[in-house]
Amino acid sequence: MKAVLQRVTRASVEVEGQVVGRIGLGLLVLLGVAKGDDERDLSYLVEKVQTLRMFSDDQGKMNRSLRDVGGALLVVSQFTLLGDTAKGRRPGFDLAAPPEAARALYEEAVRRLRHEGLKVETGLFGAHMQVELLNDGPVTFVVDSRRLGENPDLKS
Repeated sequence: MKAVLQRVTRASVEVEGQVVGRIGLGLLVLLGVAKGDDERDLSYLVEKVQTLRMFSDDQGKMNRSLRDVGGALLVVSQFTLLGDTAKGRRPGFDLAAPPEAARALYEEAVRRLRHEGLKVETGLFGAHMQVELLNDGPVTFVVDSRRLGENPDLKS
């Protein structure tokens, strides 16, 4: 799984002119599911989203997590994160999971984050969406569970 985490002061997503999700302080999570992603990838992502220290403490250091600041999540599916741009001019999407598998893992990620007591808003899986955000910082990180096998330090 690959996710782009953006620290925001506000974010929203519209489908066909209707707001389907809106948050204040928190994280916009653009989430892509790759072929072969499984429980291990899902658990890693869910843990990182809620515990990665992306928010400033009183000294201005990124020392607080989403939980620490009481922030919310706006989780938006985005298969284009798995686009391969290495060759040619048109991205290839062979790395992206099929829609049914991607939807199942996306929905399970949202369910688990809610189960952890976090406020979670979402986009609409598979829909054409307009996402609006005010990136705070800007602070943006990419979390990629596929790197777990490359570096044992990423497992903790």
